[in-house]
Amino acid sequence: MYLDTIIKLEALSSLLNEAVRPYDQKPYRTRASLSLDDFHLQNLIGRRPSHKREFYVNEEEFFDPKYDFDFTNLPDTAACFRGDEYYKRPKGWYRIALKVKGKYPNGDAWLGPRGWRSHSAPGEWPVSYHGTSLDGSRGIIRSHYKAGPRNKYGRGIYSTPDIQVAEREEYAKTFRSDSTGKSYKVILQNRINPSERVVCQQADYWLVPVDESASEEQERLIVVRSIRPYGILIKET
Repeated sequence: MYLDTIIKLEALSSLLNEAVRPYDQKPYRTRASLSLDDFHLQNLIGRRPSHKREFYVNEEEFFDPKYDFDFTNLPDTAACFRGDEYYKRPKGWYRIALKVKGKYPNGDAWLGPRGWRSHSAPGEWPVSYHGTSLDGSRGIIRSHYKAGPRNKYGRGIYSTPDIQVAEREEYAKTFRSDSTGKSYKVILQNRINPSERVVCQQADYWLVPVDESASEEQERLIVVRSIRPYGILIKET
């Protein structure tokens, strides 16, 4: 599957609930450029990067197409592991890679080496998924991946190692493309720090705890060290 710029930005717009346009269409003196950090924080803790209602993306700084991967016709193969956890690869989806290599302190071991492999690498983090169907509150930190009664496992960032859980209607975002006329689902593919993650009693849900008393800066630091989106997954419905 080949995804052009329009569909990529439509997927971003769907995730953010805001219009996202190419950087080369940026009006004179506007300051609503969308960085990867802003995207990261808004999707995980609902923090808006500005009061603007539309954003502009420099594709060369935001996407990393050499790490895109087409899982749409993925055959059944041997089991894979990432971060010593079973990696349920997103069969049927296409990954739009985000430009995260070299972005965080202490190197890129959390991503593991590039290329096909069935085993984990030293220092690698497990893979998790989440959707961003917001309910008008502060995003996934309060509203997503609750198994059973609200706040059953406590406040924090919920995600799942199971792609089939993440793509449920109540979690995944959907949009209809003006470019193709087709409808798509969108979710995020993350790496999650195993030392910061709690495996919930219902094992399909993982939690990064965030205390109610945490300040905005403390929340940001928790997010950066705990869970990092590295791909946008898109699937035609």
